[in-house]
This record gives sequence, structure tokens and C-alpha cells, in this order.
Amino acid sequence: MPCCRIAFLLAVFTFSFAAHAGTLVQFRTVFGDIEVELYDQDKPVTVQNFLNYVKTGRYQNEFAHRLVPNFVIQGGGFTLTTNTIGAVPTFAPITNEINTGKFYSNVFGTIAMAKTSDPNSATSQFFFNLTNNSVSLDDTNNSGGFTVFGHVIAGTNVLNLFNGFQYFTGTQSSNLIVNEGAPFDSLPLLYPSLASTNFIYVDISLLQVAITNQNNTEQISWNSVTGLTNIVEFTTNFPPVWNTLAITNGTGARMTMTDSVVMPSRFYRVRVIY
Repeated sequence: MPCCRIAFLLAVFTFSFAAHAGTLVQFRTVFGDIEVELYDQDKPVTVQNFLNYVKTGRYQNEFAHRLVPNFVIQGGGFTLTTNTIGAVPTFAPITNEINTGKFYSNVFGTIAMAKTSDPNSATSQFFFNLTNNSVSLDDTNNSGGFTVFGHVIAGTNVLNLFNGFQYFTGTQSSNLIVNEGAPFDSLPLLYPSLASTNFIYVDISLLQVAITNQNNTEQISWNSVTGLTNIVEFTTNFPPVWNTLAITNGTGARMTMTDSVVMPSRFYRVRVIY
């Protein structure tokens, strides 16, 4: 039976309430979308650091620069614009939160921060676990352990595709890994050429819900989740009794629904069925 994740819970006018579920983030790739729920409450510093990179546009034109099948795929370190590779401008390193809040293991489908041997050195780079890496990456003797700050709730099939990439030996025609020297000694490419169109770009965006008043109606807008059922609901009291305002199939674009019944005490949320 499918489960649902509440993206955000927002009140009309001046009130706002945080949903129990964490922030939803979309990672768009040529192979499909990966939807991730972040652990806002348990890993607040790590999540806020990641969101700062997204919101400030520092991940724009970002690509996956490291792939080790059946281990990890890593990004957040470099961008490619007009055939020029540049490093992502970083904020100050953050505190390792592996033991902050609830502990989350580095199992398949989780996202964690990359860093140096210094436990408190994580900045912009992150990775998805492509298998169960709990033995090596949860170990605090290994750079203090690697902080998991979210997990995939849709798109694990995309992650599994990366496990099928092969190291280039001169014969493979697509979905390969090439050695271009550190830090690109395990660079994933679509085809055996360093053309800019062959990099594995990862476009990252947030499912941001906003409520605005337009001509005596309330407009609820959000970044929809591709190919899944997006449900806009409202309640007039707490504890809530949720009523459906609209049901639509997400396109990945920003969508808007209008509520013509304006009430000061009407509260809204957007759910996505996974």
C-alpha cells in the first residue's frame, strides 16, 4: 500500500507549521528523478548547510564527478558551464552530526556528506549510498563516520542504474566510468567522450509551498513531484481533519491551485503519494 509524505504544512496569512516529514528535495537526472526526504529535525546543521547551497544557486550546472558502482555516487563539488569546469564555492565546514539526534546508517538509498579525514570538514559535497555501506561509513574511526541526512523515497531505480556503469576499457559505448586523474579518476559519463553533453548533470530543487491571496482567492503553489499524485488539502481546525482541495499528477514544474473559499482559519498542505 503506498505511503505519503507531507511536503510542508502552511497556514494562510501569518501562521506556519512545520510538518512531521522533512524537506523534500528533487534530484533530476537524465535517467529520471530522485526524490529525497531530509532529516531536518535530527540533522539540522547538515540539512541547513545543504539547503543553503541549493537556495543560493551554488549547485547550478552541478554534475556527479565520482561513481564507484555498488558503493557511492558523489556530487556537489563541481559545476560545468560553457565547457569550463569550476569548483562549487563553499561555505565554512560544518560540524559532523553523526551522533546528533537519531542515528541513521549508510544503507542503500541514503544521502550523506562527503569530507576529508577531518570529521568536521564537510562543505558542499554529498553522496548517495548505492549499497549497504554501514560497516565502513558508520564507523567513527573512519573520519568520524559519515553523516546521513536524508533518504530516497522515490527513484531508487535510478540509483540502481548507476550500479550498472562500467569502467571504460576502450570498448564500452555508453554508461561508463573514465579516469581523468584526481578528482575525476572515477568520472561517470553517458558516452566515451568528455563533451559537456555527456556529463551526468544533477539538477537539485525544493518542493516549496507558498500561499498568496489573489483577487479574494487563495493560491497554493508548489514544486510538483514528477509522475506522482500531488494532493492539495486544507483544514479549518487542529487537530486537523484534512479535506481534499485538488488532486493532480505532478509534472516536475511549479504548479498552482486556487481556493475560492477565503477563510482566515483555513490551513493548507501538499501531500505526495509515493
